Amino acid sequence: MKDLILQVQGVSKVFGGLQALKDVTFDLPAGQIMGLIGPNGAGKTTLFNVINGVYAPSAGRILFRGEDITHRRTYELAHMGMARTHQIVKPLNDLSVLENVMLGACYGQHNEALPNAEKTAREVLEFVGLAERADQLAKSLNVAQKKRLEMARALAARPSLLLLDEVLAGLNPSEIAGMVETVKAIREQGITIIMIEHVMHAIMNVSDRLIVLDYGQQIAEGTPEEIVNNPQVIEAYLGDPEIANRLMQEEN
Repeated sequence: MKDLILQVQGVSKVFGGLQALKDVTFDLPAGQIMGLIGPNGAGKTTLFNVINGVYAPSAGRILFRGEDITHRRTYELAHMGMARTHQIVKPLNDLSVLENVMLGACYGQHNEALPNAEKTAREVLEFVGLAERADQLAKSLNVAQKKRLEMARALAARPSLLLLDEVLAGLNPSEIAGMVETVKAIREQGITIIMIEHVMHAIMNVSDRLIVLDYGQQIAEGTPEEIVNNPQVIEAYLGDPEIANRLMQEEN
């Protein structure tokens, strides 16, 4: 097995009387894409927030590249090589596209100075297909472009682990196909990815393995083929395995 980049061990999170996560455990080998799926309210983004240092877990621990990061802050994790996008995009609207991405480089793993940050930002904008938009204000972009900007800012931090929170939400079929190819290209650069997504044909075809959450509990882990045929997952989330299998075949 490849080296493990992330280990989530018995992680739970309680908000008041609400059990948002309960005993979530998994290992993520470096170089893989792991899909994180489940119904709305299942705890997927909460798990991201715990991994990324937004919340401390109520129980359990998290190791990143072998180091215990359970109580590390988000900015510390950025310096260690972890970056993320958000389900609701958060561009700095009154800065240019280039300046938004430069911030990722300045506050990322290498704390790049401005000249290097600009060089990094231009390279990343070329990679995600926004190079021609570099001098536009971020608020002028459409939804698909803002999704790519959010991704570019995270990539400029030069992460080894990238957390993608519904980067396909709100996109049309052509934009989804393009974004899926970008995600595959990110993995080819050696970056490990965890990806929350509801677009089933996409997540099933891009993921090496999937974790399924329901009411904060981990109800399944496995390959896409195993997940679409798992009775518990079908009942809790997929509804009809034939539809999921057909979508996988169509995408292939």
